Amino acid sequence: MIAGLGGLIFKKTKIGHYATAIGDNEEATRLCGINVSKYKALVYVISGLTAAMAAVIITGRLNTAEPLAGYMIEMDAVAAVVMGGTSLAGGKGSILGTTLGALLMGVMRNGLNLMSVQSNYQQLAMGAIILIAVLLDKIRGKSRA
Repeated sequence: MIAGLGGLIFKKTKIGHYATAIGDNEEATRLCGINVSKYKALVYVISGLTAAMAAVIITGRLNTAEPLAGYMIEMDAVAAVVMGGTSLAGGKGSILGTTLGALLMGVMRNGLNLMSVQSNYQQLAMGAIILIAVLLDKIRGKSRA
């Protein structure tokens, strides 16, 4: 639901178009007369609100509030984005691809848990996925050139 809302915001609103333009070329966007600082701050506010919603969901799921409840979850987020097809070197990504990457990450994480793989080896697997995705992205980039 949140991914669908994010897709609508980025495809159909001025905020989404400006955020995409800033991501593509910040200086060109500034030269077009768009207040880059204002829209960057707005994107950070939206990001913070989304993170707060995720924190509420995690707190409800775990039935507790701990400062380390989301420790190292950013690794999973990066892996999901990369698995969804977004280049770490910058460029285009899609909300659908990221959502599919997150679903795949959830399935992989659940499978590793069901196989009783230790958490440090799970992190190693996530790091390996990111590394492989970066290498594939580099190879893909060279073949386009």
